[in-house]
Amino acid sequence: MGEHANWLAVLVNKWVGAPVLALLTALHVTPKDPANPIPSYVVMSVLVLIVGVVFFLWLKPRISADRPGAVQQVMEMILTNPTRVGISDLLEDSVPHHASRYIPVVGSISIFILMSNLISVIPAFQSPTGHPSVPLACAILTFLYYHYCGLRELGPVGYAKTFAGPVWWLYWLLFPVEVLSNCARLLSLTVRLWANMFASELIYFVFLGLLMAPGVYFASTSKALGAVFGILPATFPVAFIGLHIFVAIVQAFVFTILPAVYIGMATSEEH
Repeated sequence: MGEHANWLAVLVNKWVGAPVLALLTALHVTPKDPANPIPSYVVMSVLVLIVGVVFFLWLKPRISADRPGAVQQVMEMILTNPTRVGISDLLEDSVPHHASRYIPVVGSISIFILMSNLISVIPAFQSPTGHPSVPLACAILTFLYYHYCGLRELGPVGYAKTFAGPVWWLYWLLFPVEVLSNCARLLSLTVRLWANMFASELIYFVFLGLLMAPGVYFASTSKALGAVFGILPATFPVAFIGLHIFVAIVQAFVFTILPAVYIGMATSEEH
């Protein structure tokens, strides 16, 4: 959470912080903390990326059409499932043509966000999406990608017409409104993901601190009472971990369905 450097970020800065600081200085960029020029959210984002790449490299040779394993079945459910909330399902429901061509980019961003959201379930790690820079980067990628899809599908003139609406004498009014509306999607995607993940982790740590306070207080007066109240911070936070997992999955779903809708709108001639 926040900009607090966790143990992994401290280690990474100890190992490669000096050359990174030299590079930033050469580029006239001043880090907020010169002692730790690589922020925690950058370290955690790279860790998620490495874990994801290693996982899929491990999974690829094990994919079988005849005898799919448990991991393969879980990943296939993320892609498509009977409830039609998978990545492929959402794209097929939102994009009028060639939905499968958008799976690599939308799926990569979606799975990266899901893994980034869930990594903080492990106490030693933090969610990089709890810092606004990471959701903003994902929102910018999504923003640029769906505009690219619209330009590729409809051409520059055809795509520009989608911003003007069907009534020619209202072009002057609708065009700037549509441009502002599209730009607002950057803020919407960023704030929605960041605020929910930040709040989820904040609630967990606040309640953990509140539950630990009685144990610390009574431990100074009575060992028996201290042991009784010490059970609370070890058991009750499980409910908040479950809540955090739920929020992490929902936010990854939202960051999948919205890009799918945006691509569908950008590539549809009727828009």
